[in-house]
This record gives sequence, structure tokens and C-alpha cells, in this order.
Amino acid sequence: MKKILVIEDRVQTRQLFLEWLKAAGFYTIGAENGLIGIQRAQEELPDLIISEIIMAKLNGYSLLTTLRQNSATAIIPFIFVTAKGTRADIRKGMELGADDYLTKPCTVEELLSAISACLERQATRQKSYSAHFQQILEPPEAGIKTAADPQLIFPSAPQLRQVFHLIEENYHQSLTLNDVASAIGYSPSYLTNLVRRQTGQTVQSWIIERRMAAARSLLLETDHRVEDIAAKVGYKSIVHFFRQFRRHHGTTPQAWRKLHLTYTNNSDKRVSSINR
Repeated sequence: MKKILVIEDRVQTRQLFLEWLKAAGFYTIGAENGLIGIQRAQEELPDLIISEIIMAKLNGYSLLTTLRQNSATAIIPFIFVTAKGTRADIRKGMELGADDYLTKPCTVEELLSAISACLERQATRQKSYSAHFQQILEPPEAGIKTAADPQLIFPSAPQLRQVFHLIEENYHQSLTLNDVASAIGYSPSYLTNLVRRQTGQTVQSWIIERRMAAARSLLLETDHRVEDIAAKVGYKSIVHFFRQFRRHHGTTPQAWRKLHLTYTNNSDKRVSSINR
């Protein structure tokens, strides 16, 4: 039986929603304000949360932000059912990570339809994550992760550990923001805002950073052709690889390789001369 938390400060409205959900076969929990809602969410870990925005003590926007910042509650589907119905209100709610947004008054059919859609999307995300996890367990193609320490690339951000883990394990494949968001269970807009707030960069820029680090390692430590290296680090288009490499390094992959191999060889010769 799916568990749903209803956070609503109006007693009659809260009781009405709880009755509708019980009749539909859900296990229900009620909370009369945002602060109690956070406590119930952390204690009960419901399958879905419904909340008003306009509440005393803690409004719905702050409530959702708090839940999304807690790893235990971050991926719980969340629906606003509220009297705030302007386009700006809806946009703000969705940008904060709400999965759906209903305006009052709403019918039982509208509420149950929104709940069903959210739970179905969550199930799809979980299946997608399972597929990604199985992919992670498979041994990587030889030569892809040569001498590139991810600890030197990704910042220390506990809340983003899963994001960087997915990038580390899948950067050499076709990987996008939507792929990462789907695997973790966040909306792309929420994940973008979260990563930007904590690192100042986007998910896509971190994917590119990891690919560039792998490309540098392969350029220095192998004699692979640049075209082969581009494919190994996740680029289907050699032109796209050249463009991003030049943007990051100010030169072509061939010129970068020649410059750094020359520098490395000269350094080795100096060290050898000193040791003799």
C-alpha cells in the first residue's frame, strides 16, 4: 500500500484530501504545517507528498527546498495543491523540484490522476537507475580510465556524490543531463540548480571536465589516434571533440600532446642526468 503525506494547514481541506486518498486505497498521513510536514516526511518516508504553499511557520516553497536538500527525502514525488495559481507561482514550484502543480479547487479525479502519473514516473526512474547501476557493475572497456583520478576532478560535495559517481562510471558513453537526472530521480531543472548552487557549474560541464581529463591521460600515455581517443571518452563527433578540447586547452589535441610529451621527456632527461 502506497503511503501519502498531506501537508495542509486548513483542517477541512486536509481531512477531505485524506478521505479521498483513503477511499482510493492509500495509507495516509496528515500534517498541519510545513515544520510538522518535514518531521513526518523524515520519520515516515512516504511514497508521495501533497502540500499547500501558503502556510504559517514554513511555506510550501521552503518546505520543498528543505526536503530536496535531504538525501532521505530528496527523491520523494511532490505535488503542490494550492490556492496560488499564477504562472509565476507554478514556474517557481516546478523549478524548485515539484513533480506536479494543481490549483484549488480541484476534483478528486484530478488529484488521483496527478498522483498516479507521479508514481508511474517514479517507478520508471527507479527502473532506469537500476539499469544504470547494472551498467556500473560491468567492467569498463580497457583503456578508458587511464590514470585519471576522479578525486582530483570532482569537488567534495556529499549531496552530489551520486551525481559524480554516475558521471565517473558513464562519461565515456552518450551521457546527458537528462540521463543523470533520470537515474537519480530528480527533475533536470532541479538537478541543474542544485549542482550550480554547490559547484558553480552545470552537470554537462562536469561531464565535459571528466572527458577532457580522460583525453589528456590517453594523449600522454598511449599512442592512440586522436579520433580513437575522442570515441573512447564519449564523443561521436570528432569535430565536437576538437571544438571542446580547443575551448578548454587553447590548442588542438595533437599540439597539446606534442608540447606535453616534449616537456615530459625533457624533464625525465634532466632527472636522469642528476641521478647519474
